[in-house]
Amino acid sequence: MTKFPNAFVIIIGVILFSWILTYVIPQGTYERITDEQSGITEVVSNSYQQIEQDHLSAFDLILAIPKGIEGRADVIVLILLLGGCFYVIEKTGALSQGLSKLVELLKGKEVLALVIVSFIFTAAGVTIGMQEEVIAMIPVLLLFGKSLGYNTYTIVYMSYGSTVLGSAFSPSNPFGVVIAQQEAGVALLSGSEFRLIVLVIAYLLWVWYLIRYANKNRVDKIEMSTTGETMDLRSKIILSLLCLTFGIVIYGLLELDWGFMEMSACFFTLGIFSGLIGKLGVNQTGEAYISGFKEMIFASVIIGLANSISLLLKDGMIIDSIVYGLFGPLQYVSASISAVLMMVSHTILHFPIPSYSGQAVLTMPILVPLSDLIGLSRQTCVLAYQYGAIMADMFVPTNGALMAVLAVSGISYNKWLRFALKPTLLILLVGAISIVVAIAIDYQ
Repeated sequence: MTKFPNAFVIIIGVILFSWILTYVIPQGTYERITDEQSGITEVVSNSYQQIEQDHLSAFDLILAIPKGIEGRADVIVLILLLGGCFYVIEKTGALSQGLSKLVELLKGKEVLALVIVSFIFTAAGVTIGMQEEVIAMIPVLLLFGKSLGYNTYTIVYMSYGSTVLGSAFSPSNPFGVVIAQQEAGVALLSGSEFRLIVLVIAYLLWVWYLIRYANKNRVDKIEMSTTGETMDLRSKIILSLLCLTFGIVIYGLLELDWGFMEMSACFFTLGIFSGLIGKLGVNQTGEAYISGFKEMIFASVIIGLANSISLLLKDGMIIDSIVYGLFGPLQYVSASISAVLMMVSHTILHFPIPSYSGQAVLTMPILVPLSDLIGLSRQTCVLAYQYGAIMADMFVPTNGALMAVLAVSGISYNKWLRFALKPTLLILLVGAISIVVAIAIDYQ
């Protein structure tokens, strides 16, 4: 049997397919205006028109690859430095001692461990839209999960999957809800009560499926080498600094408008101090960082290659045509059907536009006038976007974070798709029902 292509081959294949699409799909564009004060570029509704320009050459196709990697430099830096930081902490022994202590505390309470870890990552998705940051944590999570008897799919589901769930159903995700509400012209963070109720329902269903799958697919526990070893003072200090760093990063993202670069600086500093406190010395700390870079380099390249797809579709002038084709027909059906189809269309659109913040900026100015026309509240329009677009991060191969997580975890994409499709569709059904309810109660 022929082996299924790995993440690198899949991404290259999608890049090639995207280039071919620029010759198949008619070129078109919406008119855009930029606000001089905020610097935000908005799409003018009903301004779509087909255009004719030169198609992308074969050299443009090749050039898109280094351009894509360059365009995600800030995320790549974060993944490399975060990966290096965790590798240094692991080398000090603090991570193994901490995990060993945690496993001992949770012995016989494996289900509780699933709930706690899933809740933490869901909360991270709700507050800061975490995704890429999970990549560097996967090796540690695999060690932790397998010591409790859980397989790789369970571990990725409870970590990366939970961040996607939290991001999608969040009442406050700054890269999803806030941007979409801003583009839709509704009060920021408004309608949070309804979103919180749906979030709780979705989370409970998510955890139920997680526990059900995990219990049916237990594996032999892998005993950790440091079990029974007492944590020394240095390890306690290092782990305390790790928790403190996460706290500082979350505060910076929420209150100080931090980005990936500020996060990278914090974790780089944490790695250096951890190495010195752990008595690795300057040379060994540097060597540990280099080893961590090596572990994360493939995941970093995958992130950059995924960005090449969006660049090709944008430079080929067909993204606006895809948007026009997906959302144009919605004006001819009822509000309820239109809203659900809007969610489905957002899911489909997330294949060529894997950045859900970019998808909000592109689609909201187009969909808001359409929503007004068919009697759909703008708040419900935002719901359809966040549920459809962000939950698609569970399976779209153009999402660099997903493909990088799978690469680090050693899971092939086809096997992940078979695993993830059922719970994702289940949660999307929750989203569709909540949208219908929102229309029934005139959610504003």
